[in-house]
Amino acid sequence: MIDAFRFEPTPRWVRAVLNGTTVADSRRAMLLWEPQRLPVYCFPRDDVRMDLLERSGERDEARGATALWTVRVGDRVAKDAAWTVERPAGDVPDLTGYVVLSWRDMDAWYEEDDEVYVHARDPYHRVDVLRSSRHVRVEMLGETVADTRRPRLLFETGLPTRYYIPRADVRTDLLVPSNTTTQCPYKGVAGYYGVRVGARLARDLVWTYRFPIPECTKIEDLLCFFDERVDAVYVDGEPQPKPQTPWSRPAVIVDVQ
Repeated sequence: MIDAFRFEPTPRWVRAVLNGTTVADSRRAMLLWEPQRLPVYCFPRDDVRMDLLERSGERDEARGATALWTVRVGDRVAKDAAWTVERPAGDVPDLTGYVVLSWRDMDAWYEEDDEVYVHARDPYHRVDVLRSSRHVRVEMLGETVADTRRPRLLFETGLPTRYYIPRADVRTDLLVPSNTTTQCPYKGVAGYYGVRVGARLARDLVWTYRFPIPECTKIEDLLCFFDERVDAVYVDGEPQPKPQTPWSRPAVIVDVQ
């Protein structure tokens, strides 16, 4: 995330869909970065179905005087799901003439013909996956639950290194499938496992991308632990410090029969 406003064109064809109707469809969208926020797409008004928008309020924000709009498509109503800027403040880019739709209030987003999840992709955000011969060992609940010399290391802008481990090098007999799923715009949809040792279960401690997006096929079906929550991670024999991230919190451990 950045500390100043930035407003740039994107060459991508971008669409947002609600209730089976394309609300915005643009080949000339702009990307807006606001301080300490994820990037958003700004659509020229001519590329938005303004007949589906109803003005629903206004508020003053760091970006300036902002109008709120409710999006109504058939029987679906997304309250305050769009905003426009009427009078930009200070050194804020001129956003007049553009509409921003709330990502979570739309049913689907597309860049070209690929569906995109969670938020707009940042063109300055990198995800690199490299094969490695580092020795990675993970401990939890008194057991070594993973031990490998063939991890794949995922380096992602602004985040700690993640160690993706082949299933053959993980104590899969200790893994308990979870119903939890999450989405990442750069990697795809992740499923989760807990780790059970005896009568103790640490929930949602491991994730895997069974079918990652094509850009991240190197991590397909590998397993990755929350370094923030396991008891210990060793790399080449050295204990690793626990990274501080939005996911830094103790593991949820429950007693099971």
